[in-house]
Amino acid sequence: MEWHITEAQGLGVVDREFGDREFSPAEYHIVRQVVYETADFEYKNLIRFSETALQEGAAALAARTTIVVDVPMVQVGITPNIMDTFANPVYCSMEALTRPQKEKTRAAWGIETLARRYPEGIFVIGQSQTALTSLVELIETESIRPALVVSTPAGFMGVDVLKERLNDSRVPHIRSAGRKGSAVVAVAILNSLVDLAWQAYGQDNSIVAT
Repeated sequence: MEWHITEAQGLGVVDREFGDREFSPAEYHIVRQVVYETADFEYKNLIRFSETALQEGAAALAARTTIVVDVPMVQVGITPNIMDTFANPVYCSMEALTRPQKEKTRAAWGIETLARRYPEGIFVIGQSQTALTSLVELIETESIRPALVVSTPAGFMGVDVLKERLNDSRVPHIRSAGRKGSAVVAVAILNSLVDLAWQAYGQDNSIVAT
């Protein structure tokens, strides 16, 4: 109970200090949670939504679409909420059984392996730039067509350009623009979207507003 009170108070601070809002209520629900989890208001200008990300992402969650993540921190962060709601399968690239590849990191090869296995899955890339590179390349060659991509890795070596390549695709996605991001941001985004989807499909079958 004390934790819930603390969270409510923290979210109240975010609401008071957020300033002008150019988001739909559903988008604000997600951005607000990111700001709360990071204590960083800069994210209100960095979180980007593709046109159909919320509708298609919520529908995919409700359909119990498989979720593929890049690192264990993301898997640990989203699994409790997933199990309490739609119970989607959740797989981590670092735990995928693959043959060693000299040219690719474990996360990248794991993402590629799981992406080919679940080409219409939900992909949550919170930390690994190499995993995001593999995913974007598969999308650009039309080898896969994800239901949703959440992309929030941080980095200095072209991660901002990589995220823009994702933006150029027609795949529904939510991303952090620029160099900033983290697994914490990815977890906040996905968990908030699960909450919205559960309100829409798990309780009264209404449509997520955007």
